[in-house]
Amino acid sequence: MSSKVVLITGTSSGIGLAAAVAAAQAGWRTVATLRDTGRADALRKAAAEAGVELDIRQLDVTDEASVTAAIDGVIADHGRLDAVVNNAGAGHLGTLENESVDDVRQVMEVNFFGVLHVSKAALPHLRAAGGRLITVTSVGGIIGQPFNEAYCAAKFAVEGYMESLAPVAAKLGVSVSVVEPGAVATEFVNNLGLDLESEIAAAGPYTEALRAYVDRTVSQFLSGAQTPEEAAASVLETLTAERPAFRVQTSEWARGFTGTKLADLDGSAVLRLTGGWLG
Repeated sequence: MSSKVVLITGTSSGIGLAAAVAAAQAGWRTVATLRDTGRADALRKAAAEAGVELDIRQLDVTDEASVTAAIDGVIADHGRLDAVVNNAGAGHLGTLENESVDDVRQVMEVNFFGVLHVSKAALPHLRAAGGRLITVTSVGGIIGQPFNEAYCAAKFAVEGYMESLAPVAAKLGVSVSVVEPGAVATEFVNNLGLDLESEIAAAGPYTEALRAYVDRTVSQFLSGAQTPEEAAASVLETLTAERPAFRVQTSEWARGFTGTKLADLDGSAVLRLTGGWLG
C-alpha cells in the first residue's frame, strides 16, 4: 500500500470522481476536492461502492484563499503532497459576436487561472516530494473547435503553460503531464449548463452552423464517447507510471484526432476537418 498523497480537483462527477476512486483503489491517500461539498453525494456513494476512503475537502480553484487553505490543510493533516491532478473545469459553448468578453474571461478564470492557482500553491510540496503535476486538458487544447473558441483558448493556454513549465519543473524533480480526453459520456450538455435549443434559436446568423455543429457533436457523444472511468484510467496510468509522458491521450480516437494537428505544419488539415462540421 502506498503512503503517497494525491490531491484531485473537480471530483463531484465525471473524470474527477472516477480518478479519485481509482487512485484510492491503487493505494493512494486521496484528497478529493470540489467547489461545493454539498454536491459530494455521488462521490461518497462511488467511494463506498468501491470500498475505499476519500478525504473530501472544499476547494474553489478560482479563489486563491480557498486553494491555499486546502493545500495547507493537506500538509497539516498528511504531512506531504506527492501529486496533484488538476481536473476542475467548466465547459462553454459560444462564438465571439454573440457573447461578451467578460464571458470569455470567466472561462479563462476557471479553466486556465484555476489550474495556475492550484499548481503554484502545490509546487513547493511537489518539489519536496519529487512529485507529479498532472492536468486534465482536452483534445480541444490541441485543435481549436467551432463554437468552442473560449474553451479551446483556455485549454490551449494550459497546454502551452505546462509544456513550457515541464522542463523547468523536471530540473527540480517534478514531473509535469497533460491528459487529453476526447468525448466523455454525460459531460457535454451537463457541463455547459445551457438549453441548446434556446442557444440555437438565439444564434442569429450563426444558427445554421451552430445547429450542424450541435447535431454532429451530440451524435458523436452518443455513439463514441468514453466513460469517465475509461478516461480516468489514463490519469491513473500517468500518476503511477515510472516515466510518464508529457502528453497523454485517453483513447485511440483522441490520439488520431490530436495527431492531425501535431503533424499539420500549415494548418490546412485541421481547418478542412473542423470546417466539415458546419454543414
